[in-house]
Amino acid sequence: MCGIVGCALRRRASDIIYGGLKQLEYRGYDSAGIATLSKGQISIVKKQGKVSALENCASDLDGNIGIGHTRWATHGKPSDANAHPFAAGKFAIVHNGIIENCLELKREFLSDSPFSSDTDSEVIVRLLDKYYDGNLLTTLKKVCSLLSGSYAIAVICADFEGIAAAKFKSPIIVGSGADGNFAASDAPALAGLCRDISVLEDNDFALITSDGIKIFDGDLNEVFRPVRPNLATPANLELGGCPFYMLKEIREAPYAVANTCAVFHTAEGEVKKLCKNINRIILTGCGTAYNSGLVAKRYIEQFARIPCEAEIAGEFRYKNPIVGGNTLVVAISQSGETADTVEAARLAKSANAKVIAVTNAPYSQLNSVADVVIPVAAGPEICVAATKSYAGQIAALYLLAGVLAGKDLTDDLQKISEPCKNTVENTDISAVADMCARSSGVYFLGRDIDYAVALEGSLKLKEVSYIPSEGYPAGELKHGTLALIDESAVAVVVITSERLAGKSKNAVEQVLSRKGKVAVITCINSIAEEFKDRAVIIKIPDCGEYLSPLVSSSALQLIAYETALLLNRDPDKPRNLAKSVTVE
Repeated sequence: MCGIVGCALRRRASDIIYGGLKQLEYRGYDSAGIATLSKGQISIVKKQGKVSALENCASDLDGNIGIGHTRWATHGKPSDANAHPFAAGKFAIVHNGIIENCLELKREFLSDSPFSSDTDSEVIVRLLDKYYDGNLLTTLKKVCSLLSGSYAIAVICADFEGIAAAKFKSPIIVGSGADGNFAASDAPALAGLCRDISVLEDNDFALITSDGIKIFDGDLNEVFRPVRPNLATPANLELGGCPFYMLKEIREAPYAVANTCAVFHTAEGEVKKLCKNINRIILTGCGTAYNSGLVAKRYIEQFARIPCEAEIAGEFRYKNPIVGGNTLVVAISQSGETADTVEAARLAKSANAKVIAVTNAPYSQLNSVADVVIPVAAGPEICVAATKSYAGQIAALYLLAGVLAGKDLTDDLQKISEPCKNTVENTDISAVADMCARSSGVYFLGRDIDYAVALEGSLKLKEVSYIPSEGYPAGELKHGTLALIDESAVAVVVITSERLAGKSKNAVEQVLSRKGKVAVITCINSIAEEFKDRAVIIKIPDCGEYLSPLVSSSALQLIAYETALLLNRDPDKPRNLAKSVTVE
């Protein structure tokens, strides 16, 4: 959450920072701002709203050194006053994270300071101003020693021709380019600017000038952090002729599956070694990642016959879980920076469990915690709502289940490309989207693996259309939820299993008998025929029960996307949400 860009260049900085913020806007878009340093003077522009609000004023900022920020609000409502950067004395700062002891710091050290915002972040710049001893690095270290919580901080100081950065539990990368040197929250901000990057570790500091980058550990000893290729490129971030990233990324799901299969071999050997003598598996994640874990639970128990649980990461880390040396914890996160998931993985490691990370980010915190990383090769995902990364996660977890079962399942996944493409390109979901847009609530129903997909379909609709929705096991409909069904309610029922079709269709009948509206997503001809005159039928290609989530989820994603458009919502930037959830 929140995006940071900083640079020390041999040319004007503001335009580069603005471009970087545009690339990071998926991390937050409540407000944005830029600060630059020129001839010892700091200038700032910041505004509530999307990064584009800065377009006409960013070019007014002189200076080759600067920092920028796009905000997802935690403390303080979205406003001009609460936008970053914040300034005091000779300093300006931007911050990603949460300062949990900000009120205590204000009372103990800053009771006389004039605060201009309601944010926790402003305490950082006030403390820098209070304790400045003429040395930017030592002052930043002192201030960080007072902070509790999480932070990625970038600082400019009137006395220093460069940027200082500090990192603890929120990501910062640094990199060198032809025009100077950079810092950012995430690689897309530096796409086309830096060929190589380094990832700061917790408690690291960095000094970044136009001539170079120096990295220091928590004791201010200069250290080396590995230099790695920046895998983000400007071409990855283009819309490709689509009106929104969400549609573009739904269409890219088959490629995410194929690419994930192609790179799985890089981890397969280590996965096999790690999983010897495993007798229990816990899958953990948040949001979409948790939902993909529910699908994987079914795979692992069916194929490998190993007891498996799926846990929401924010609950797992606080429940004193029973894990040990024969437990495998699979931590799933698109960004690899999800705070609850990273901490859940750390907790598992501390209890001697083995940890596998399944992530779309090659240099994330989660990668550094895990024993083995299974890469999700979905490429950059700009839309806040996960689409192609969900498909990549399902593919990675399917292959993991194969390893645990001693089977090679790669061929199965390679056959899924055409059914996915066919669904995305040829499925007309306009009638379902219209029903959803007019409804008081939407209930997504399914049995077994279809239930896991129903949960993800419900999440997608809530995220991008703001329509209340819930996912339920189809058999649970009559145990309470049926009371919510009336003429204004919609049920979307996923039926892909021949084995369970007879049971699942009962839920359709129960909704219809209460005058609710029904859409049925199915690959089963008899189900489509039975309900064709009483429900909206979304016919998807048959691809087998276990790979059906890769196809049915595409239809559900399209429903959410089209519903958002009907309601004039921005599907790429839903209100109150951010892509990378780096705070609790």
